[in-house]
Amino acid sequence: MRNKRIDAQFLGPANDYIAILSGSDQGLIAADIDAMMSGDFESVSTKQLRGSIRELIVGHHRLTYFSVGNQLYFVRGFRKKSRKTPKKEIDYAEKIYKIVKQKI
Repeated sequence: MRNKRIDAQFLGPANDYIAILSGSDQGLIAADIDAMMSGDFESVSTKQLRGSIRELIVGHHRLTYFSVGNQLYFVRGFRKKSRKTPKKEIDYAEKIYKIVKQKI
């Protein structure tokens, strides 16, 4: 039985963040996202932040995301500078999650 492929949507702030990174960092992030889209969440490093909000961890880079059905939504990216994920990042991702859930 084949795994159903998961689609990914990159919201503007996530796209903007990835665009400013070096080619090698973009490649590392792309490889992890491709694994996730193939249903392989074991080989990537993620962390649950609050409720459905998670972060993809790639070196010092973080991408907040959530999933709705078979769709991953990458909300925003940032460089990790402290032990805790900034509350504003989690709050923003949660706000977007609620908007997406209302539209479905």
